[in-house]
Amino acid sequence: MAHGGERFLDMMRAERGASPRTIDAYRRDLDDLAGFLGKDPARASAADLSAYLRGLMGRGFSTRTQARRLSAMRQFFLFLQAEGDRADNPARLLDSPRLGRPLPKYLSEDEVARLLAAARELPGIHGLRMVALLEVIYATGLRVSELVGLPFSAVARDPEVLLVTGKGGKERAVPLTAAARAALAEYLAVRQTAVRGIRGGVRWAFPGPGRLGHVTRDGFAKALKTLAVRAGVPPAKVSPHVMRHSFASHLLAHGADLRAVQSMLGHADIATTQIYTHVLEDRLRSLVETSHPLAKLGL
Repeated sequence: MAHGGERFLDMMRAERGASPRTIDAYRRDLDDLAGFLGKDPARASAADLSAYLRGLMGRGFSTRTQARRLSAMRQFFLFLQAEGDRADNPARLLDSPRLGRPLPKYLSEDEVARLLAAARELPGIHGLRMVALLEVIYATGLRVSELVGLPFSAVARDPEVLLVTGKGGKERAVPLTAAARAALAEYLAVRQTAVRGIRGGVRWAFPGPGRLGHVTRDGFAKALKTLAVRAGVPPAKVSPHVMRHSFASHLLAHGADLRAVQSMLGHADIATTQIYTHVLEDRLRSLVETSHPLAKLGL
């Protein structure tokens, strides 16, 4: 990658706290742009970038990917402007591709119940751990990284509320259900067995044998897929993020306030939480159909 690109990535890492995964995504985006242009992206014109975006469309990339690439280019050239390497931002006036608004995928309440029932049939400490992981993510809507990285101190004293450190180091409080607390208590009673032989595992609520010392996000995701097969739920429908969506969708379907769900999910902007308003619309439609006096008359 060209020198300007590396400096841009260094800035994203140091000043904006971008994760290694985000840095890798930006690096791939800039490398792909350089490969298309056949020159240093820092010297690209608006016409070059427009041709690149048309090329993405021709290569079958989704509108969401095109929009992400355009966002990366805008930030890159804004950085070059700030550094005095360019006088303009050739990506500034390019039109973003029109994005549809995909509805979040979530499980039915019955499917969640079947997953939990299948987890309770798993033997030994692994079964107790899986039940605890499932109950906690369904009770709180934690991001998978927040769930697997829960410190032992967060759950050690049968808390009614979990204190979670989320994106940007922001802390939030999320209440635990009675079912989640009971599952945690059963698991923690045997957790010490799992800690033995795991370096640094004592720090984590859910210790694991990997280098991190706790269950990994990929490990939990794979375990969920396996559990889905046992539960008779299509495994393609199940993931940690789908469990988060299910938490939010089911809360709203049962009358929860959107602002409260925003707080529990740790969304900085209510607009992010509003992807779940389809659930509110369905609930209101059902309410009208079952409760309105004219609806009862079939009018």
